[in-house]
Amino acid sequence: MSTLNGVELWKKACKHLQEVLHPDVYSRWIAVIEATALEGNQLILSVDNDFYQTWLEENYLPLIQSAIASVVEEPIQPVFRVNQKPVGVPEPQAAPPARAQIDAPSSRSRPAPRVDLNAKFTFDQFIVGPSNSFAHAASLAVAQAPARAYNPLFIYGGTGLGKTHLMEAIGHHVRSTSHSRICYISSEAFLNEYIDALQNRGLVAFRKKYRNTDLLLIDDIHFLASKERLQEEFFHTFNALFDARKQIVMTSDRPASEITGLEQRLVSRFEWGLVTELERPDLETRVAILRHKQQQAQVERPLADDLLMFIAQHVSSNIRRLEGALIRAISYASLTGKELTLESLQYLLRDTLEQEQQGEVTVSSIQRMVAEHYDMRLTDMTSKCRQRSIATPRQIAMYLCRRMTNNSFPNIANAFGKTHATILHAYKTIDNRMDVDPELRRSVQQISQKLGRALG
Repeated sequence: MSTLNGVELWKKACKHLQEVLHPDVYSRWIAVIEATALEGNQLILSVDNDFYQTWLEENYLPLIQSAIASVVEEPIQPVFRVNQKPVGVPEPQAAPPARAQIDAPSSRSRPAPRVDLNAKFTFDQFIVGPSNSFAHAASLAVAQAPARAYNPLFIYGGTGLGKTHLMEAIGHHVRSTSHSRICYISSEAFLNEYIDALQNRGLVAFRKKYRNTDLLLIDDIHFLASKERLQEEFFHTFNALFDARKQIVMTSDRPASEITGLEQRLVSRFEWGLVTELERPDLETRVAILRHKQQQAQVERPLADDLLMFIAQHVSSNIRRLEGALIRAISYASLTGKELTLESLQYLLRDTLEQEQQGEVTVSSIQRMVAEHYDMRLTDMTSKCRQRSIATPRQIAMYLCRRMTNNSFPNIANAFGKTHATILHAYKTIDNRMDVDPELRRSVQQISQKLGRALG
């Protein structure tokens, strides 16, 4: 067995990773990892949150395994664990790696806040296509005329489609063109600060910080769901900013009306301004993204166009996974010094391709699976029959279509021969019943598992 401890082993592996990764990539994804222990043949690697864990496991695990193998002969398996911090403990004041610390220019009457924005999340680094052109135009309009164009701006869409990129691009533009006070924060961090303020009698300072800002950028607003005291606090913060003609920008994984556990008064306010959706990028946009990212990485061995096309054709769920596939391919070519062939690329991305295939759930496949589960005819999915034995499975199918596909309510309505209002009602009905009906919840979970997309 190796004489190195976990920290020493990881330190040596990191030197290897620094040699094969672009400095920005290394600082953003690898430098944040902390080795905590070497338990048998497992190297325990600690990260700050679930996002880092998932992203690293999906995109960098083979590369990290190769780096560890270059240090020791024994088979050592990296295992990621989230560093659990007690609720209410303030986060470290140091800025995260590869994020630009930006001080908004201050006026003499008030100190400037500090805001962490990703230096790469700017408008000129955002690839515009049919799926995101409206959201991009709306974001640019807000950046050019805060609180005068659309207020609030509510951007929603699936994971990894560019919501945070657009939000931070607004912050960068406003920062570079004005002396505005800018505050960018995730809803989870907002909660942690609120809890800390309650524990340390700092509510006055907490409220002053957020209600005196000129531009509030708040990510993952759906995190407010079912948190009554936090919703109450944000309600008053929202009102104070809106009444003072200050710009508010929010992102969410779904429309405000679909966030179960969100107070109706907040839903209505979130819809006061402009609501815009980010959809999956089409093939041409995905190719453009890959070419842009490869050029940006300044790799010595750029991938051929046919390889980029293969990635674009087979990785379509979100931009984050698309970039991850590119990074894995580039890293492999750099690490081995070999030219990638189509066959080797397909093998290299086998896990990603498998995930993509599992993620290809359609409205028709959901309808068939639900009909099969309840032993009913497929035509009953689009019939006008209101018998409970038909209506409930049909509502479940509508609910799953919204949860498991990127189709809008109007598209789902067309597929069932119903109205938008009917689909929305079905979604809310099943979502609420699942909290109190274990049998229904079990059936929905069984169907989703058969479709290869277990719901969280």
